[in-house]
Amino acid sequence: MSFDLPFIWACLIAFAVLAYAILDGFDLGVGILFPFSKSEHDRNVMMNSVAPVWDGNETWLVLGGGGLMAVFPLAYAVVFPALYAPLIAMLIGLVLRGVAFEFRWRTKRGQFLWDWAFSGGSIIAALSQGFAMGTLVQGIQISGRAYVGGWWDWLTPFSTFTALAVVVGYALLGATWLVMKTEGQLQDTALSQARNAAVATLVVVGLVSLWTPFLRPEYFERWFKFPTVIFSAIVPLLVAACAYGLFTGLRDRLDYRPFLSALGIFVLCFVGLGISFYPYIVPPSLSIWDAAAPDKSLRFLLVGMAIMMPLILIYTAYSYWVFRGKVNPEEGYH
Repeated sequence: MSFDLPFIWACLIAFAVLAYAILDGFDLGVGILFPFSKSEHDRNVMMNSVAPVWDGNETWLVLGGGGLMAVFPLAYAVVFPALYAPLIAMLIGLVLRGVAFEFRWRTKRGQFLWDWAFSGGSIIAALSQGFAMGTLVQGIQISGRAYVGGWWDWLTPFSTFTALAVVVGYALLGATWLVMKTEGQLQDTALSQARNAAVATLVVVGLVSLWTPFLRPEYFERWFKFPTVIFSAIVPLLVAACAYGLFTGLRDRLDYRPFLSALGIFVLCFVGLGISFYPYIVPPSLSIWDAAAPDKSLRFLLVGMAIMMPLILIYTAYSYWVFRGKVNPEEGYH
């Protein structure tokens, strides 16, 4: 029995990217909301709410990036030159956040600098991911097997809007995470921030969804021609259901429903991107099969992935289970 190995690997890489977006998204969101908290106690609790899991969340980024290089080397060779600037900025932002986690607790006099490093790194990383996503969606110029675009092709009105959309969406994830993990005044503040971020997120998601089909003719066909129009109709309905769960959960002050509903919105947006992209891994001309490594390599690497991915999933689930429940304000990095 033969398997479509490039398609299987495309699904695995897509899952890793999605896992990174929704898991690291909420801890980046906490950093984005960090400057809006004026209380040092609240900032401590905010940071401690993500301290046990933030570095594990970034495992999925390594898995997705490393998998892309090994499994779709042509896509890697094309995408990275096109996105050098936002990807380097993203790495700098993530480094700033990681260092801030360790050094913020070591000083009182310079703590404000590490607060800005944590928040600034989070915003830079979120913006960079939004620029990268927007650039991929609008398409990358390829000639033969090489990128032929310019240094600033990643900076367009559409990519700038998607960058802002990612920041808003991550802020929603961060706010709903804090609703789930905190109590008292901090939770009240997070509820208010989550309501505002939810409205803003739905607005920017709607605008991006309306804008995307008009970027390229093939996107328009996939969204509005049969049979893919069926999926195009189902996704907005599911987003509406998640939005209902989100707002009713915030209204009723439920701990888990807002966060899970926000995750659902992110997953559905990712599905919408998949509808636009397929069968291309780098729109508009590089398909999954064109970019894939030889089947022998894919088969060999799949054995390793079959071992590693369940272990990562088990570790991730276990870490979230161990650190479930509300954050104890008296415990944490300090």
